[in-house]
Amino acid sequence: MLEAATTMSAPLLEARGLSKHFPVTKGILFSSVVGRIKAVTDVAFTVEAGETLGLVGESGCGKTTTARMVLNLEQPTAGAVLLSGEPVHGLQGQRLQQYRASVQAVFQDPWSSLNPRMTVRQIVGEALVVTAWGDKRKIDERVTQLLQQVGLRPETASQYPHEFSGGQRQRIALASALASRPKIIVLDEPVSALDVSIRAQIMNLLKDIQEQDQVAYVLVAHDLATVRYMAHKTAVMYLGSVVEYGPTETIFDNVQHPYTAALFSAVLPDHPDRQRDEIELQGEVPSPLDPPSGCHFHTRCPSAMPMCSERAPALRERGNGHLVACHLYDE
Repeated sequence: MLEAATTMSAPLLEARGLSKHFPVTKGILFSSVVGRIKAVTDVAFTVEAGETLGLVGESGCGKTTTARMVLNLEQPTAGAVLLSGEPVHGLQGQRLQQYRASVQAVFQDPWSSLNPRMTVRQIVGEALVVTAWGDKRKIDERVTQLLQQVGLRPETASQYPHEFSGGQRQRIALASALASRPKIIVLDEPVSALDVSIRAQIMNLLKDIQEQDQVAYVLVAHDLATVRYMAHKTAVMYLGSVVEYGPTETIFDNVQHPYTAALFSAVLPDHPDRQRDEIELQGEVPSPLDPPSGCHFHTRCPSAMPMCSERAPALRERGNGHLVACHLYDE
């Protein structure tokens, strides 16, 4: 388990030993549990105010399930998510409503995440109405402020989502997420559905808003270039577990885990003169229903040793907050 550094005060967001296992049932009338999909196992991290944590890995590695637990949309099988030191699962009533206001989300597809029957004013102001922000005049003033903050004209408030481009829709989604003045925003592939020419604009907008409001981001992404540009810390996940964690630049400049090396080798280098060895992994990603014993990556790892199939490696400090779960670095 990844141990968070001890600080004088609790981090803004913390995950402790977070696990989520989904039961697999057989039968219709008299169903029985025949196994469990181990989507996330013993994940831990911290995020401070004004900081971005990037979650990266192949499809099915547990990134989205982790994000859903942070959003309190999934109950963990084990472990806890804490906001400013307070556990968030099990909250009810007004305290749950306050948490929903404090932790918002921007999803991948701006074409389907916005209600086509609502105007921009209604979409952005919905959270303000639910939380009784104020009267109609105050809500309209706040909507105007939010639209200007994300680079849209105030007069667009009367328009509908189909009248906007993909980049503009993502700006609307961001304005909606910012309405309740959240402390944390979960960004689930926020630019992957956008044209390349628009991606940089949205990423720069997100960074500007973070600098202004000190909002924290949990960034779920496949695009490693996006993670490197935006994230202060990165957690690399494989088959539900964190295999490498630490400052983003440290991980990108000094890859330690064989899986991270393979993941990065599949990406074009950031400079045409920079050479990068291509690493081809053998076989398919194992099923989370029956993951390999020991290190989950050993069945595909080019550096696997006999002990890798026998026991799971613990995350170990490699200097400057860089942690790696690999027997290559056992003492």
